[in-house]
Amino acid sequence: MDFVVQTKDLCKVFSGKNVVNRVNINIRRGDIYGFIGENGAGKTTFMRMLSGLAEPTGGTIRLFESDDLEEQRKRIGCTIENPAIYPAMTARQNLEVYRILMGISDKGIVPELLDLVGLGNAGKKKTKDFSLGMKQRLMIAVAMIGNLDFLILDEPMNGLDPMGIKEVRDLLLKLNKEKKLTIIISSHILDELSRMATCYGVIHKGNLIDEFSSKELERRCHRNLKIVVDDVYKAEHLLTTTVSANFDVTADGAIVLYDHLDEAANIGKMLVSNGLAVSALVPGEQDLEGYFMDLMRGKK
Repeated sequence: MDFVVQTKDLCKVFSGKNVVNRVNINIRRGDIYGFIGENGAGKTTFMRMLSGLAEPTGGTIRLFESDDLEEQRKRIGCTIENPAIYPAMTARQNLEVYRILMGISDKGIVPELLDLVGLGNAGKKKTKDFSLGMKQRLMIAVAMIGNLDFLILDEPMNGLDPMGIKEVRDLLLKLNKEKKLTIIISSHILDELSRMATCYGVIHKGNLIDEFSSKELERRCHRNLKIVVDDVYKAEHLLTTTVSANFDVTADGAIVLYDHLDEAANIGKMLVSNGLAVSALVPGEQDLEGYFMDLMRGKK
């Protein structure tokens, strides 16, 4: 399997606190990896370590299946914590500055990037007069100067209006499809993230608590039946042996059933007849935001 990122027990300690705690993440080539977590969960610190902006306290990072991080980081670009653009310059002038700073001799890269991010017609307009969506697209263009294979984006949709969010989403999907870029993106706008991501990682208080593909998310968030009983282990055994049910158990001890949904009444009767007290039997359907909120409630 072709991996762009592999971390093993990656840690970062600030003032005695584990901001990132033994995190193991594997990102495959071609993925759009949605990185989810509350403010202060460790997302930005993790991304800073990937990009070389912060030194790990412990653990290891491999990029493109290599331990030579200095060489492999030449293949990545990032926008973390509002990278600077020059407000009195045009988009073209901004990219020219970064091209020169990075020692890239190919002047043709600037108009190519402007067209790629949809700013080819920005002309002489100064970036101080750009919309927030235009600024975000310019910052992504800045991050892409060079021969990139991997893009690290920290909250690129923050503060955008619906049109700006769509512009950035369409751009990232285009970069992933046409340029074959692998992308890790953190965002609080989970509905938008679910329209792009092929896999997800959920981090909470520095710990990676869940990792799943978009197909797995679809399975978990499909129509379901939430069952709350007084003996979860006995209910698990009965559902497995009696009806061969497909289910998960949440962090707070609820059983989420994904099949036999039209037999809810019979399943309830079966559990009760086997001595279980059933306090809830609730049909439901979730999206990524609902699934994330359930995860967080289980971690409070």
